[in-house]
Amino acid sequence: MTSETVVTILCGLAILVGVAGTIIPVLPGSILIGASLLAWAIWGGAGPAGWVVFAIGIIFVAAGMAAGAVLTGRKLKEHAIPSRSIVVGLVAGVAGMFIIPVVGLFVGFAAGLLLSEVLRTRNLPTAARSSWAALKATGIGMLAEFGLACLAASAWVIGVWIAAVNG
Repeated sequence: MTSETVVTILCGLAILVGVAGTIIPVLPGSILIGASLLAWAIWGGAGPAGWVVFAIGIIFVAAGMAAGAVLTGRKLKEHAIPSRSIVVGLVAGVAGMFIIPVVGLFVGFAAGLLLSEVLRTRNLPTAARSSWAALKATGIGMLAEFGLACLAASAWVIGVWIAAVNG
């Protein structure tokens, strides 16, 4: 097995973890994909094709990160949800991850967000509506980043095929 093959396999695994990380916040996401694409371009043995794949992939990664932040931020501002509520949700999500395996992150985030909004608004129905809006905004941002991360991963897969054919 050549060093280029080892690099390709390791980069593929890292890209897979990065794609999963766009949905599972405790894993590294888009930044890991970008770093893996760069590593493959440098050491993967694909030559100029590796740099083309890196350029295309990093555009997808950057667009995904920007889209996730913009879509989420716009919706949160639209519903006047303060950053404090999101931070409380994130802290509760991390705690929930250790309390309830697999789904604790999501349950903890939702519960922490709702609790923070109840304390802020002093009205459960209003807090539930704003929490639901925040959850939808977060989900939309994650889906946008996930979709563009998948496109970056697809660009890498196509690059690997092209490098193997031209090998």
